[in-house]
Formats: sequence, structure tokens, C-alpha cells
Amino acid sequence: MKKKLLMAALMLLAATGMKAQRMAGGDLSMLPKYEAAKVNYYDANGNLIADVLQHMRDEAGYSIVRIRLFVNPTKETGVVQDLEYVKALGKRVKEKGMKLMVDFHYSDTWADPSNQWTPEQWKSLNDNELAQKVYDYTKDCLQQLTNAGAKPDYIQTGNEISYGMLWGPKGTGSPKKCYTSSDANWSRFRSLLAKAAQACREECPEAKIIIHTERTNNWSTTKGIYERLASADYDIIGLSYYPEWHNNLATLKSTIQNLKNTFPQKPVMIVETGYFNNWYNSNATYDFTSTWPATPEGQNKFLTQLVETVEPLDNVQAILYWFPEENPYKPGSGQYNNVYNPWFNHGLFAPETGRAHPGLYALKPYSNVGSGIATLNSDANPSTQAVYTLDGRRLPAQQSLRPGIYIKDGRKVVVK
Repeated sequence: MKKKLLMAALMLLAATGMKAQRMAGGDLSMLPKYEAAKVNYYDANGNLIADVLQHMRDEAGYSIVRIRLFVNPTKETGVVQDLEYVKALGKRVKEKGMKLMVDFHYSDTWADPSNQWTPEQWKSLNDNELAQKVYDYTKDCLQQLTNAGAKPDYIQTGNEISYGMLWGPKGTGSPKKCYTSSDANWSRFRSLLAKAAQACREECPEAKIIIHTERTNNWSTTKGIYERLASADYDIIGLSYYPEWHNNLATLKSTIQNLKNTFPQKPVMIVETGYFNNWYNSNATYDFTSTWPATPEGQNKFLTQLVETVEPLDNVQAILYWFPEENPYKPGSGQYNNVYNPWFNHGLFAPETGRAHPGLYALKPYSNVGSGIATLNSDANPSTQAVYTLDGRRLPAQQSLRPGIYIKDGRKVVVK
């Protein structure tokens, strides 16, 4: 019987091995804060979810989790993820057998196209000293994460760095921004990225480095950025895609196809995406309420069509939803939790009831596309990566694996 099961798995491997692994996941950086606030999460049938992370893995098909990291977080809404926080949550992710992506913001607060401000403690450093600080800080964080059992599989060296990073202290009269129409500050930008990459290669040589931008609706700018970073050491192009800022799915598809043609050695990940579940942002660049209403149903329709659009694009490796865990519901309060009100309005849980929206499960078909089955030797040891049986039991460290099928790194593996 065991031999037949193994042969069946190997046949499946042969049938699926030609396709690249695809991953679905999300940025779950606020999950511990919601858990601490005792916010209740329920599935679509109203059953209490005891372990949200496991539900994301087993029911929503999430095999990868992203966590943002700030230098000294300002503690404003959503900006609470210091190194200790990321170590604790990252360890949980790895123990679930999921891939971990760490998103270095290199800032004390949100880093995005309009905000790439140098941390307060670094503001007196000149450019050479700042590059060295990036190296020292990145290396130390990765060492501590590894020692804590939260070694990342993917590392973003900057968040939405379309116009450079570490511009200077906030309020700087002439921030050191990078524009594709000018040569100014690009050499500095490349030096910062080089020191970040050096630390990543030294501490986490198996991890993939992502350079994350968000000009997804502007191919000329996107092309110009990655052309100017042609000498940079990285593995994956990371994109943000929110239709309210980045236009329709046809635009996304065109950009991804252009990336494949222009940078064929660089796979793509959509490291941030999302859509409204209630009100629509009045400051949005594009209004898609006639296509996808700002409702749970519209949200689900968007995600379903996103998967249908991206699935045929073989240079895309992952889709990650940003802030799916947003859920201010607190039973008995009669209102939103005052601390965690629905400030972003992209969550995949109903703020009035805490029940999962259908969109929570919309990415699951993508995670199953071409996932394949890897093979291990029978003496493989689960001590470095969590290994589970098919019924979810984690195997003890230092235990050799008998022939059979297991879950490792969020995917099925066959041990021969």
C-alpha cells in the first residue's frame, strides 16, 4: 500500500513538475495586536476561528506571510512592528510550515512613494556612514531572526522604493529622491541597496531578495527604475497593485508581460494588493465601483478576476493580500473596537460581525496552480524547517523521515 501511495505521488510530481510553484499569502503584520485586543474571528459559517494563522494556511491557501519591520516604530496606527515583534510573529509563521517574507522599511514609520524618511537615530550620518548602517542593521536583524527561529525565506530591502530610500530626516529641504528622468541620487541609492543585499547574502544566503516598487500603472517609470538598478543584487521584482491607484487588470497584465520581456531573469511577485469591503476612498485616482462595488461581493469579484488575470503569466510567483486580518469586531461592545476601527477598509473579515468575507478564500485557487511536489531523501531531517504529516502533526526535530508524503515549507513533499 505504501509503495502504491508513493508511486501515485511520483506520478503526480511528473505531471505537475513542469510548472513553477505559485504561492498565495498576505501581509499579516497586525495579527498579534488584534489577538491581544481579543478581537474574534469567525469563518463564513459563524464558527469561531481558534488559530487565525492556521486557518489562513489550511482554509485560505496561504503559504507565505509577509511582516513589516520598522527601526524604532512610532506606534502610530499600524506602525508597531519592531524587531522583537517580528521575531515572535515570524517564529509562529515558520512553525506553521509557511514561507516568511520580511519587509525592511528602513524607517521609523511608513515607507512608501511619498515617505522614505531616515530613522531618527540615523539622521546625522553621511551617505557612506548611512550605507554602513544599513549593512550593520540588516545583518544584525537577520542574525537575531535566525536565532529566534524566524529565518526569512524572502527579504524586501525597502518598501515601495520607486523613488529611492532614506531620503534624509523628515522635513529635509532637498530630500535625496530618485527620478528616472535624472541621474541625481541613483548612485547613492544603488550603494544603499548593495549594502543591504550584502548583509542578506551573508546571513541568509538561501533567501530571495526583492526590490519592491509601486509604479505598476506606469510602464515607462517601472522600466526606468529597474534599468537603473540593473547592477543591483536582487532576485525578484516586487509590485504593489491596488486598482484605485494602479488602474485596471489589463494595465497590471501589460506591466507584468513587459517585465518578462525586458527583464526575463527576474520573476515577479505581487507583494501587496487589496480592495475595499465598504466605503470607497474619495481620493482614489481611479473609480472602479461600477466594476467592483465597495462591498464584500465586489471585493471577492476583484480577487477572483485578479487570479484569472495573473494565473497564465508564468513569471509571477506569488500574490499577497495586504492586511487581510483587519477586523475591529469585538462582541458585546455594540460598536467597532475603539483602538482598531476599520481604518483601511480592505480587510477580509466583516467589521460588524467578525465573519470571513468570501474574498478570504479567493486566492486559494492560485496557490494550487502548479504547486508541484518536491522530493526528499529518506534521511532528510526536519530540524531546519518544520515538517508535518498530512493530518497536520509536526514531527519532532532530529527525526529522520520514512518514505511517504509530508508538508514542508507549506508544500507537499515525497520522501523516497
